[in-house]
Amino acid sequence: MSRRHHAFWPRHLSHHLGAPETNLFFNVEVSAARYPHKPYLIYFNTAVTFLEFKLDAERLAGYLEQKCGVRKGDRVMLCMQNSPQFALAFYAILRANAVVVPVNPMNLTDELRHHAEDSGATVALIAQELYPNFEPLVGVDLQQVVVATYSDYLRAPTDLAVPEVVKAPRLQVDRPGVASWKVALGLGLAPGPLTAGPDDLCVLPYTSGTTGRPKGCIHTHRTVMHTLVAGAEWFDTHPNTISLGALPLFHVTGMQACMNAPMYRGYSVVLMPRWDRNAAAELIQRYRVTLWSSIPTMVIDFLATPRLAEFDHSSLQQMTGGGAAMPAAIGRRLEETRGISYVEGYGLSETMAPTHINPPQRPKNQCLGIPIFDTDARVVDPDDLHELPPGEAGEIVVSGPQVCLGYWNAPHADAEAFIELDGKRFLRTGDLGRTDEDGYYFLVDRLKRMINASGYKVWPAEVESILYQHPAIQEVCIISAQDPYRGETVKAVVVPKAEAPGKVSGQEIIEWASNNMAAYKYPRIVEFVESLQKGATGKVNWRALQEREQARG
Repeated sequence: MSRRHHAFWPRHLSHHLGAPETNLFFNVEVSAARYPHKPYLIYFNTAVTFLEFKLDAERLAGYLEQKCGVRKGDRVMLCMQNSPQFALAFYAILRANAVVVPVNPMNLTDELRHHAEDSGATVALIAQELYPNFEPLVGVDLQQVVVATYSDYLRAPTDLAVPEVVKAPRLQVDRPGVASWKVALGLGLAPGPLTAGPDDLCVLPYTSGTTGRPKGCIHTHRTVMHTLVAGAEWFDTHPNTISLGALPLFHVTGMQACMNAPMYRGYSVVLMPRWDRNAAAELIQRYRVTLWSSIPTMVIDFLATPRLAEFDHSSLQQMTGGGAAMPAAIGRRLEETRGISYVEGYGLSETMAPTHINPPQRPKNQCLGIPIFDTDARVVDPDDLHELPPGEAGEIVVSGPQVCLGYWNAPHADAEAFIELDGKRFLRTGDLGRTDEDGYYFLVDRLKRMINASGYKVWPAEVESILYQHPAIQEVCIISAQDPYRGETVKAVVVPKAEAPGKVSGQEIIEWASNNMAAYKYPRIVEFVESLQKGATGKVNWRALQEREQARG
């Protein structure tokens, strides 16, 4: 393990992090006791205080236990857009000593069914606009579903533009096994004792790999506490911090930076249901936001806001994020126009967000940063696993308290992903990187076939498996194509069935795909070919197709 990066370590920090050995709900109890009347969430001018949040989360936990039969260790699906209900549902599940299975609200029925079947979840907390996607699962995979209405938490007048989905009135669903959020809380049921400890399961975020199907990353309260406390310490947040919650809470980065860390530190979050550059500009000014965690595509869009110069953003002190490299030109423009440096980090669902962050006092552009507290990161040869010197590209491997215990019900994936070096258990990230002479890490390429579209990870094998259901597709290979806004986008190289040429268009395939998978996954480009090149083992040579596409770009 190299310690070159210690020369640039934030001066106010130790190299070791003594994270609390408690479950996450204890953070709710502490902040509610310390700041009972202080807003935790600000949602279109409606403030949800720390104490109100605690009481609502406990009532929902009581409903889960007494009416849904949730017991310690049970997995419970959570599928909503950013909202007070998402955060309340997350902590209510934990208060019931259960395990959160966060699901992307863009997923459709077949994708949701996989999450339910694989995790063993029989209870789900969802938003009402997503109910049609869940309805086929009720009574089959899911026995109990609680349906939330976002407008229940629009309690104060607002002049902000409220999306239609947020202000929609409550829909009545009359079906066994389905209950409304309002009814669940209205019963006022109390939960049993809080018994989950630091090494009990906490959250099961799903990620994918080259095998196609998403896999659950097993995280305990201890692994989750490490990165949420690490981020709070690294950026020196405090109870007077005000953050903009623009990242999706179902994803580990948003979950930690925009929900769990603020709860731990006791500061307020101005919550956005979805990204809107004009709303972001207004909210930063109105609430004097000091901290904003984002992804580069948000920053690019934000800086393109036509009326940006009309807003006062002088309160903004820190901008952090990751998911993709920040273009150097955009970083410079951010500094020139807003007077702020974008501090990049790096992490995975397997590591509950960061393993690396740039030192705030000495960040480097298009850089992953340096390994954080108690994290051993190395660049190794992907074949023989020996450590490589600075400047030489290899696979990034990481070991630390934040690394997941493994993959849920997937021992074969564990065997592929985890290795032992010098007596330590390391995760193979699948990312190719290099270090410089200072010990900073830089991303070079991806060993795995992951496509990074606006920060969303798209796994070609999963998209291919769905596209093979199309009646006109004989063979298909998914690759990435350059996109000026998304960075990368999804491209399908298709061999049509013999009876299909001339009868199916690329646009028809795109439209079919958009109806059968999440919006960030479906291909935006379709290229028809007569055949796909294959290697000696008969597998499609996707790398050759990818290299050809890169050459075109």
